[in-house]
Amino acid sequence: MRRDPATGAPDLFSCARDYLHAYMPRVRALSPKTIEAYRISLECFPGYLAEAEHTGREHACFDHFDRQHLKAWLAWMTDERHYAPKTVALRLSAVKAFLAYACQEDITLVALSQAAGALKTPAQPRKPVDHLTAPQTRAILAAFTGNTAKSRRNRMLLILLYDTAARVSEITGMTLQDLSLTEPGHVTLTGKGNKTRVVPLTGKTIAHLRVYLTEFHPGIARLPATRPLFYSPHHGQPASLSADTVSAVLKQAARAARQNCPSMPGNIHCHLLPKTKAMDLYQQGIPLPVIMRLLGHENATTTSAFYAFATLDMMRAAISAATPAINSPATDRLSEDKLQALYSLR
Repeated sequence: MRRDPATGAPDLFSCARDYLHAYMPRVRALSPKTIEAYRISLECFPGYLAEAEHTGREHACFDHFDRQHLKAWLAWMTDERHYAPKTVALRLSAVKAFLAYACQEDITLVALSQAAGALKTPAQPRKPVDHLTAPQTRAILAAFTGNTAKSRRNRMLLILLYDTAARVSEITGMTLQDLSLTEPGHVTLTGKGNKTRVVPLTGKTIAHLRVYLTEFHPGIARLPATRPLFYSPHHGQPASLSADTVSAVLKQAARAARQNCPSMPGNIHCHLLPKTKAMDLYQQGIPLPVIMRLLGHENATTTSAFYAFATLDMMRAAISAATPAINSPATDRLSEDKLQALYSLR
């Protein structure tokens, strides 16, 4: 790490440049959007120093990343800038990650990183997961009647988006080589940071895909393996769909489905189908670690926090199963030890 020639202290901005322009894209293989989000979060702290501490950006250094300054920064984001708790947490997380990298490059920064790591933001209120009900899901997937080739493509697109719980970028990036319809049928999805995961396909989806491939990829054995699975013709060649196109397809399906399903939400977005698939599996009793792998979550806490709220039907079923019938009083009196064990439950 470079050091200031006058003081010998580690150079903050050269370290930040290496972090954003070398380490994150080349070593971590993070996407440009992720790196940009980190850059914005990191720039927030010098912005605070300039505005609240009257310290010019050019004078910012690692010494400013002590607990006193960081705590004041957290208060400034909440009280002065009125950032949402989630935004404050993201900003602090980015600074912690940067300091963790910096201390690996220079041992003199370990204490700063450890002090920052102990800081926490206020707990955020958990909200139930937005998802479609079973009738709404059926209406969405049946919205395209298949009267035209484009309609059939869009129908297959939504079916696969739901069945695999894939992100939009994973669906638009799928090629023929990512698809395997032989037993056991599965797809290979490439997500953030070029990380891949294998997701199984249901028998019904495989049947739909066989029909789709016959129409849109005839003579598939002779086609390039990198040919996009879903495409639009562009200058006579198949071009991958954009995320905006997939979003427009879903909104169009929602408008059509709303005629037969008035309860369809007004704000339909592409993350809704993967969330719905995951919630459907959760309601069927599928363990969270399995759902975690399906969604491509690296940390189990991401999934468990996300699906912390059970639906009323799930809670009602669980309570009913654990509650004896009112007309069936217990015949055996609980022992004193068992009563004490129940009273001590936390």
